[in-house]
Amino acid sequence: MNALRRATRISARGEPGVWLLAAGLVTAALMIAGLLGLILYQGFRTFWPREILLIRQKDGPPLLGDVSREDLYKKSEGAVADGAADSGYARRLLIRVGNYDLYGEDFRWVAEDRITGIESPPHAVLVERDAWGPFLGFLGAVQVEGKTVSGGPEEAWEMLRTKHPEARALREKIRELEEGEIADLHGALEDNRLALRRVEMKHGAGSAEYASARSRIEEENARIEAKFAALAEEAAKLKAEDSRHTVLLTDVGGLEKTIPASEIVRIHRPNSLGFVEKLKVYASRWWEFLADQPREANTEGGIFPALFGTVLMTMILALAVAPFGVLAALYLREYAKQGILVSAVRIAVNNLAGVPSIVFGVFGLGFFCYIVGGSIDRFFFPEKLPSPTFGTGGLLWASLTLALMTAPVVIVATEEALAAVPRSMREGAYACGASKWQTLRRIVIPKALPGILTGMILAMARGAGEVAPLMITGVVKLAHELPIDGEFPYFHLNRSFMHLGFHIYDVGFQSRNAEAGKPMVFTTTLLLITVVLAMNLAVIAVRARLKRKYAVGHF
Repeated sequence: MNALRRATRISARGEPGVWLLAAGLVTAALMIAGLLGLILYQGFRTFWPREILLIRQKDGPPLLGDVSREDLYKKSEGAVADGAADSGYARRLLIRVGNYDLYGEDFRWVAEDRITGIESPPHAVLVERDAWGPFLGFLGAVQVEGKTVSGGPEEAWEMLRTKHPEARALREKIRELEEGEIADLHGALEDNRLALRRVEMKHGAGSAEYASARSRIEEENARIEAKFAALAEEAAKLKAEDSRHTVLLTDVGGLEKTIPASEIVRIHRPNSLGFVEKLKVYASRWWEFLADQPREANTEGGIFPALFGTVLMTMILALAVAPFGVLAALYLREYAKQGILVSAVRIAVNNLAGVPSIVFGVFGLGFFCYIVGGSIDRFFFPEKLPSPTFGTGGLLWASLTLALMTAPVVIVATEEALAAVPRSMREGAYACGASKWQTLRRIVIPKALPGILTGMILAMARGAGEVAPLMITGVVKLAHELPIDGEFPYFHLNRSFMHLGFHIYDVGFQSRNAEAGKPMVFTTTLLLITVVLAMNLAVIAVRARLKRKYAVGHF
């Protein structure tokens, strides 16, 4: 009877429910911590140099590569019958052999019970290339115009370490020439074509104005083409110089591969590196990841365009959603007459927060891209039609679409913050003769700013991680030009852009080899979490400062 009474008292106090809630909270926290731990571990270990192994098999050719992962697999029935007290499972290793241009695959499975020996050759090299992925093998020779100039592997190694920086600098000079001056000349020719088209549309092809403009533009184009010919000749000479130095590589089976020295991004001997040398390679890979362009279908190289696009899109999103969300909440809470209509609007706003993001993407494509952007093209860029300028996906339309999607979050958070301001503070301001707007501007809004910023944090976090709306409103797999550059008008919000979230989707599910792209998925995810956390922490710091400032009611 006493036990029943104690159980009744515990139940009446609600302790079982508290225990369940605590258990649920701990479980959720552990799941989040586990996910973040996995991302941190996989992300930070991706760029660490791994040992290259020479694996000899019973009934197959030797393999040279590093171990990507290992797992268990179920043997066939015949294989199980041969062994005594066999569980039917065996361990196998996934070896990254690279050399895709030679083998047609990057990875191979090797059953552990088929391995006869494992070695760690000190002279095995890992060559990171601009194309075809990594090459794992041995350095044969350095060649100049097809003739070997190195006496052996060691001499070739020392010579390559000397010549490689020069070759990469020459390749960078060629790239800057083609993407800089030559690209500018192409842009000038296109600008002239559009200028002539504008004159034709305004005055007609038979007018004197058109004839004068055509004569002037043809003379200017002749000068541009002369410059273009000179630069093309210079680029051809540089490319000829670039192709002089080549490197002869051999795989573990003796197959040879000759590549220009300038195509080698990085070459090293992982098995001969000390800790400090490995740390240098690790740091250089991280710098390349953060600062360079992607290569090899986005599975290698850097992700600077995606990082830049993500941060810029989130900033435009915040600038767009803040005024509209706050003004809408101010009107609903402070000015609108409370009634059925306002209640219906609030219900609609709350329901908008639950609409699937792809629906907003379709709306953004139809309204922003086709209607608004198409109208801008017809009024301001008619000479470019039918090629769209603003009438297609771009950074501006993608940001506005996400701003529209996250506006309900800001509206609800702002309304709650405004409602939390004590009524006595408003009445005190009115008693001192302040108007409604003066009360809002000097009393209510400053006091509600921390809550408004909370809504901004939630909006930025959700917007930065969304992918579905972006896929149809402006994001692309690879963007050759950034939305901000040194070309007038400097801000090109109509351009397509790259995004970290879409980059993760593309590398993880759209690349030719998902296994090769898996390390990039973890590192990009780690970077996306870091970017979102950094932006949120900046807003949180501002919110904390505002809380301290207005905590005691000094206005």
